[in-house]
Amino acid sequence: MATAHSLILVGFMGAGKTSVGRALAAMLGWTFEDLDDRIERRTRRTVPEIFHNDGEAAFRRAEHAALQESLHELRTNHRIIALGGGAFVRKQNVNLIEAAGLATVFLDASGEELWRRCCEQSAGERVERPLLGDLESFRELYAARRSHYLNASFRLSTNGKSVEQVAIEIIAALSLESCSQGEKQ
Repeated sequence: MATAHSLILVGFMGAGKTSVGRALAAMLGWTFEDLDDRIERRTRRTVPEIFHNDGEAAFRRAEHAALQESLHELRTNHRIIALGGGAFVRKQNVNLIEAAGLATVFLDASGEELWRRCCEQSAGERVERPLLGDLESFRELYAARRSHYLNASFRLSTNGKSVEQVAIEIIAALSLESCSQGEKQ
């Protein structure tokens, strides 16, 4: 795989996309963006508010528009973008990413590990995940989405690994290079 100038992190909730993305950005001197943060800035509402007030379909439209905007900005800097868990399932989003020629990294973990992480975040950090549900619905949603995630350019298991370990493995596997300070934006 050619050296990437930007990349997309995909995976289910709790996979570590935001944590790993931040660590990668720090190690490489690249810009990190969590797509959900862009959505919240654009709509001036939180993701849970959008889900609760307007439904998932409205959120998915906002997500697609935010992804288009973010990909358009890639011409000017090295960026790591963490997608929400459902973004890579939608063909129109995958088409945008493919047209941009970006590498996609699927951060994978067992359903049990993902459930544990999400529950810990919900309790400790008070993170609200609109689609968390109960364990059975969580497993069903993960199983339904995993086949889409497997279409990513690269798959990496995060089970039992630190955020830093995962970031280092991605850098090595994709031959990612640091930006000089003048390139970072």
